[in-house]
Amino acid sequence: MNLTTVAQIAQIVAPTVVAIGIVLGVIQLREFQRQRRETAAIQLVNSFRNAEFNRALRLMWSLPNEVSADEVRSGAGLEDAAILIGTTFESVGVMVYRRIVPISVLDDLMGDAIVRLWMKLAPWVARLRREQGRESVYEWFQWLAERLQERERRTSQGAHIKHRAWKP
Repeated sequence: MNLTTVAQIAQIVAPTVVAIGIVLGVIQLREFQRQRRETAAIQLVNSFRNAEFNRALRLMWSLPNEVSADEVRSGAGLEDAAILIGTTFESVGVMVYRRIVPISVLDDLMGDAIVRLWMKLAPWVARLRREQGRESVYEWFQWLAERLQERERRTSQGAHIKHRAWKP
């Protein structure tokens, strides 16, 4: 085999090797992104599974919708619970916006709860915004609740009914 033949073979093989490398790189990048989303979803679930957060949820559920800011501030531990709920969903809202956590996963996990909790706490947040002169107070919590409400995936049927025919 002479040098001209080797050069011709190299000219044919080189672009193919580069193309294969690019394809493999894209596949690996997609796999990394999928793993990152799964890890974020697992961490998200774990953030909802602690005693302090569950206590805050129970306190918030006991309140009527659109409870006044004064009631939140005067109740035993209510404002602390509201702050925990607000800061948790503030962080989650940013993660959804940046597409770290898919909104569909969050919607399945806590969608209804987030929408209802926002309805309960909106007057309290409005008061905080006025007092602090900042519209950004709990902005991502509000954004998240509004996006979830727009999705309208909620039905009167629970997952146990809606997906009863699911097979692994």
